[in-house]
Amino acid sequence: MLTELEIKIVKELQSGLPLVKRPYRQIGQKLGLSEQQVMDKIKEMIERGLIRRFGAALRHQDLGYTANAMVVWDVPEERAVTVGKQMARFREVTHCYQRPRRPGWPYTIFTVLHGQTRQECERVAAKIARETGVQNYQLLFSTKELKKSSMEYFID
Repeated sequence: MLTELEIKIVKELQSGLPLVKRPYRQIGQKLGLSEQQVMDKIKEMIERGLIRRFGAALRHQDLGYTANAMVVWDVPEERAVTVGKQMARFREVTHCYQRPRRPGWPYTIFTVLHGQTRQECERVAAKIARETGVQNYQLLFSTKELKKSSMEYFID
């Protein structure tokens, strides 16, 4: 069960950290807490398992990365974990998933690449193919972003 203070902190965090030098200080000022109290409470909530994921989402389009591709790879199941970990180590790979093979769809590893051009994504995929030995793959380029939002647990 969450306390009133924990709910207030989650409400502040779910809308994203303020884009200031000391975001926890700003949150603390709003809630009548010190910066250290906010950070301590967040750490406690993580340790108690109330917060399981704490991350940052960058809007890559705003940074000039307008070419986005999901690359689907035909990797034999017995190599999927090893190859998936190898692919995930590439700095250009932002997401890497293993999925079950489906009839008519031989791909078992899915990676996401962001580049400034389609050609850049194609070059990266070719580099990954060379280094992993996986030659059967396809790039599926995004045509439109339909949704990008974070989970909201408490809404006023």
